[in-house]
Amino acid sequence: MARTVHLEWFDQRDSGHRDAAPRDHGLRFSCTRCGACCTGAPGYVCFSDDEADAMAAKLGLPRDQFLDRYTHNTPAGRSLTERRTRFGHDCVFLDRDAVPGKAVCSLYEARPAQCRTWPFWTSNLTSERAWLEAARGCPGIDRGGSPTRPDEIRRQRSIVEI
Repeated sequence: MARTVHLEWFDQRDSGHRDAAPRDHGLRFSCTRCGACCTGAPGYVCFSDDEADAMAAKLGLPRDQFLDRYTHNTPAGRSLTERRTRFGHDCVFLDRDAVPGKAVCSLYEARPAQCRTWPFWTSNLTSERAWLEAARGCPGIDRGGSPTRPDEIRRQRSIVEI
């Protein structure tokens, strides 16, 4: 029996976005390393126990030291700590010095799923309008090479509830 997939607004061809081509299905995103998704108003960057272990290992710390030093309790669970900068509340792992003119994650390979799945969050995909609103703060949305296919967008969206 074939599985039925409900088509969504991002399943259409030629969405008309910035770099869309008539043959495209899905959405484009190419990170510009601007850091906008890692700063701004105070918020939460939640993570799983396995992700905590991976981040601690990347830093060469025991898990309990990682949790004490770089996280705090929130109503949503443990979250990475933020630090106040001229840009807003930066994630503690956002590095604005390593690459001149860019903002990079010092834990990139071990970053939490919440970070790995940006911008394919439910809140950004509820409608084309929501996607375009997210694009106002993220110069990488609707830019780049090949679009992310709808099935991959759905997969990433299902990983975290944001």
